[in-house]
Amino acid sequence: MDNLIDIGINLMHPSFKKDREQIIKNGKKVGVNKYIITGTTIKSSQEAKDYSGKFQNTLYSTAGVHPHNAKDCNEETLKQIEELSTFDQVIAIGECGLDYNRNFSKPRIQRKWFEKQVQLAQKLNMPLFLHERDAHEDLYNILEEYPDMAQKSVIHCFTGTKEEVKNYLDLGCYIGVTGWVCDMKRGRSLQEAVRIIPPEKMMIETDAPFLIPKNFDEKIKNNRNEPKYLPHILKTISKYKNIDADKLAIEITKTTKSFFNI
Repeated sequence: MDNLIDIGINLMHPSFKKDREQIIKNGKKVGVNKYIITGTTIKSSQEAKDYSGKFQNTLYSTAGVHPHNAKDCNEETLKQIEELSTFDQVIAIGECGLDYNRNFSKPRIQRKWFEKQVQLAQKLNMPLFLHERDAHEDLYNILEEYPDMAQKSVIHCFTGTKEEVKNYLDLGCYIGVTGWVCDMKRGRSLQEAVRIIPPEKMMIETDAPFLIPKNFDEKIKNNRNEPKYLPHILKTISKYKNIDADKLAIEITKTTKSFFNI
């Protein structure tokens, strides 16, 4: 199993401060050769851009504003995202979307600035890296208004149902699957959903340091997720899809390279 791509890692998280380069090296030892650092605010998008620029052809990043932070957006925010997008290592707009689970920003504010980021990605002809929690209907309805962008969108860290994933696939979206699929308590709906996601529409990610897989034989002491666990996530997915893991890895990597043009 080789040439895997972790499409979502929060590498600038404080828990990685002391060993970021080692994290990358550990991932490469098990075949994870490319990483996309998630930007969730202007500040974190800038940090992700700066750091990924030091590791050409290995690290990439996204630029955008997470729905939690939509309340802080203004027109200047969009200009800053557009400026970040001019750097070669920035390969998608996001993480943006809707999150009605916590509502750190009011839903109407979330919808406004999500749609503006969709419009920006359309203007720039760039893919969208999307977040959705408990907001499937509204996210679907907005994407439906932008059919060309729906086909350039990946629903990052999908945790929904089989019916929801089918709706997104019908729009042409891609689906990002994390270690949530390894959780026998919370991940049952996702375990069902991955069965119907075709490899040409699937990508994999850790969302590290969060969402460490729960089905290891032994509990990880520091409970910190890392890219070196991505092959374990892939093997778990392959079990539910009843597909050989190496074959699935080849298909998913092909899908990811094509989607992000890397």
